[in-house]
Amino acid sequence: MSIKNHLNPHIQLNPNFNQIRNITTFLVIAFFAFQNVYGYFIGIGWFYAYLTSLSMFMLPTYINQFILIPRLLVKNKLSFYIAALFLVIIIGLLIYAPVVQYLYQKYGVVTEIFVNENAYSLPNVLYAIVIIGMITMGTTSIELFRRWMIYDRQITELEKTSMQSELQQLKNQINPHFLFNMLNNANILVKEDPDEASRLLTKLDDMLRYQLNDSARQEVFLSADIHFLTGFLELEKMRRDHFEYLISKEGDVNNVKIPPLLFIPFVENAIKHNPDSENLSYIYLYFRVEHDELTFTCENSKPLVPVKKETGGLGLSNVQRRLELLYGKDYSLRIEETETQYKVHLQLKL
Repeated sequence: MSIKNHLNPHIQLNPNFNQIRNITTFLVIAFFAFQNVYGYFIGIGWFYAYLTSLSMFMLPTYINQFILIPRLLVKNKLSFYIAALFLVIIIGLLIYAPVVQYLYQKYGVVTEIFVNENAYSLPNVLYAIVIIGMITMGTTSIELFRRWMIYDRQITELEKTSMQSELQQLKNQINPHFLFNMLNNANILVKEDPDEASRLLTKLDDMLRYQLNDSARQEVFLSADIHFLTGFLELEKMRRDHFEYLISKEGDVNNVKIPPLLFIPFVENAIKHNPDSENLSYIYLYFRVEHDELTFTCENSKPLVPVKKETGGLGLSNVQRRLELLYGKDYSLRIEETETQYKVHLQLKL
């Protein structure tokens, strides 16, 4: 069950939450830094000691919050995270202790912080580690809880969007009109060219099988999706007289996995909006895998007479939303349109 059924996540998901969290964290650090030196120093020495104490608490806290959590803990590198956090705390103490020791000697401060005037004594070190540990663990818990809330919301939205997209895709792709055209072409070819009719039915069978079975998986190989698009465009070529297509592949497309049917909305859109029966129409697809990045380009011609836009289908906004939920900020989508050409550029970080 989703956590949103129990808690109100709006505070955690509010864009201003980071500012509120940072201010709260600073106030907590300032309080502990004040408690750490209050009553133990006199004159200007108290101010210097407070700044030193404040720096000692801030250093591990903010390094943990902005570096260690996103780069280690969130990526399931728990052992490295614990070791790095402990190292940062020790380094902070090694810097802090001699400075406070110097202030103690310079201003003649009598303080209970030191035992036998030794800043490196075991009680002093343990005391500092406990206090810093409490603050860092507090900020870690808040950050993990915030990320969990965002992740839970994304999963919920993705499940809902994926379900709606799947139903709409099945409705759009396996429709009687499409099947009627393909079967009617096969019926004609049976008399004129039985081999061609057999090839058409085989491609239709492979395409429908992929839509119903393979596309139900969370991820498929890019090569499988390209094979599906090839069959899809080949069927379109059999159905139309003045139509050509090209699929170009660069890089290692055989070992890359992507969500299924990721590119079909762009190809469907290209087919739907270039039905020129008198002039040559085309669709060119380009796939390039390089440096952990996949680049997809869909380029299609536009008829001389503009096509009336139809309602329904997945729509570009739904495609963009699906990309956002799947890839977050790790994608870019750019569309270029002229009077004779429509081009889509999509880049994905793998």
